[in-house]
Amino acid sequence: MRIAGFALLLGLAACAGGAAPPSASLPPGMVAGATDPWRFAVLGAAHAFGRAAPPAGAEAAQAAMLVEYLAASLPWEARWRGFAPPVGPALLAARAELRAALAIAPEAPPQMVVDGLALARRRLAGEGEGAALPAAAFPAPETTLQRLAAPPPLPRTREATAMAEREMLRLDQDRLNQDIGRGSANGRI
Repeated sequence: MRIAGFALLLGLAACAGGAAPPSASLPPGMVAGATDPWRFAVLGAAHAFGRAAPPAGAEAAQAAMLVEYLAASLPWEARWRGFAPPVGPALLAARAELRAALAIAPEAPPQMVVDGLALARRRLAGEGEGAALPAAAFPAPETTLQRLAAPPPLPRTREATAMAEREMLRLDQDRLNQDIGRGSANGRI
């Protein structure tokens, strides 16, 4: 019911000419072997930023791309609604922290940032020079590449990605407990 109501509101906003919040999707092939890009992003970002030192190089570009994707999905992904309220603002703060740390334009469209970070990841992985990073999102592309190679500490990003992972696992456990409860009530274990 909540999803149907949300879909109806989105449809009405589109008909009324209201601009929908910008969203983003991960590049093709990014989630190879995984069936759920959103889940992949939550787990991948939490793993990358959960270590003592932030990721560097191509891994930093990919991790930053995952955070950008997650922050952009906040208005669209139905699973965010089950998360504790502080997770959304924490992810938005993480995106702001990453954009400032990596010399990314604060108001750049999320998909442009995701695509640019995908290009940066390929360049830092030595997969060719490729296309230039989009100037509208990356006004100083060489600075961005240098900062990805040796990023500063990112405490907000680390905390936000850990919060998102904990909430996702909590919801998974709640669903499992409900399934077990229904199964045991029917004589199954």
